[in-house]
Amino acid sequence: METYDYIILGAGASGLLLAYRMSKDAFFDDKSILIIDQTKNKGNDRTWCYWENGAGEWDHLVSKTWNHIYFGSDAFSKTLPIAPFQYKMLRSEVFYKALWKQIYTKANFTFIEAVIERCTASTSGVDVVSKTDSYFGFKVFNSLPNPEVYKSQQKYPLIHQHFVGWFVKTNADAFDDTKATFMDFTVPQNGNTRFMYVLPIDKKTALFEYTLFSKELLEYSDYEDAIKSYLKTKNVSDYDIVEKEKGNIPMTSFKFSALNSKHILNIGTAGGWTKASTGYTFYNTSKKTKEVIAFLKTDNDLSKFQKRTKYNFYDVIFLDVLANHNAEGAALFSSMFKKANIKTIFKFLDEESTWLEDLKIILSVPPKRFIQAFFKRLF
Repeated sequence: METYDYIILGAGASGLLLAYRMSKDAFFDDKSILIIDQTKNKGNDRTWCYWENGAGEWDHLVSKTWNHIYFGSDAFSKTLPIAPFQYKMLRSEVFYKALWKQIYTKANFTFIEAVIERCTASTSGVDVVSKTDSYFGFKVFNSLPNPEVYKSQQKYPLIHQHFVGWFVKTNADAFDDTKATFMDFTVPQNGNTRFMYVLPIDKKTALFEYTLFSKELLEYSDYEDAIKSYLKTKNVSDYDIVEKEKGNIPMTSFKFSALNSKHILNIGTAGGWTKASTGYTFYNTSKKTKEVIAFLKTDNDLSKFQKRTKYNFYDVIFLDVLANHNAEGAALFSSMFKKANIKTIFKFLDEESTWLEDLKIILSVPPKRFIQAFFKRLF
């Protein structure tokens, strides 16, 4: 059985980001690091978007930025300037290639293409078993999610951010590429929280993504029919579909940190790094991997890494409302974007807000449902 100081399970965003940060830090130069995934070259399997204040670490890789976002609903619609923030779009293929290029500069990294069957922790480390081989790691970082752990519990609500997206290209100029449509709730809600998300890359190319926050998924054709209908309302008829994407992101306040142990740390979506109330993952993962690097230099017990904060409680309340009153999502978000400053919303969702800013957000949403959810959780 081959032995490694660190084993990273999964070479998606969180696994590769952690390996990348290790490769750039001399502290890890004498450590043996193994990365395992069933597929190495994943291509453009993801499109990540995030807002950021000013210049950022990944600016040289982003494919598009916007200084304005549009929010639309029957109750409130407005184009919002977001300076000093920018909304940034990053395609996964260029991101993966850049990280692998850096990781390849270090001889202490090994990649193995394999399917993991199980991990078993002991007092000294972790046995990692694939279909063909076994490995031992003193520390294991797992980014491979196990949905059963949060599906099988009843304490925390579970809804899904599920979507289908079309990259469309037109022959003539059809899109305003100076603003991204953050949420457009003018699509039929049908008893759920449904909106269109639009990222115009240039005047002839845009991503149209039909997105729901709900418990149940739809038939694939339902998503595509909604996109077709929305394009028609925007008078976009002469277009080609150049690429498609789909996804299903769990939105839950399940206590993922309880799954960590002295030698195993769950990272990315598997570690609860997805923002429970929005489904945004990339920016939080970028921050969290920096924190993991700092933690590894000071502590040997991975179960101590993740701490609960006030935002965990906020997310529980928010998801309680969305799960139990799913048809009211459009009204909830409309009230927030109408009453609260967009910069305050961004800071709140990034978990970087002050108590005063928290209060402004809390006061911006319809109080009845949140008061009910608050007392339910309190008692």
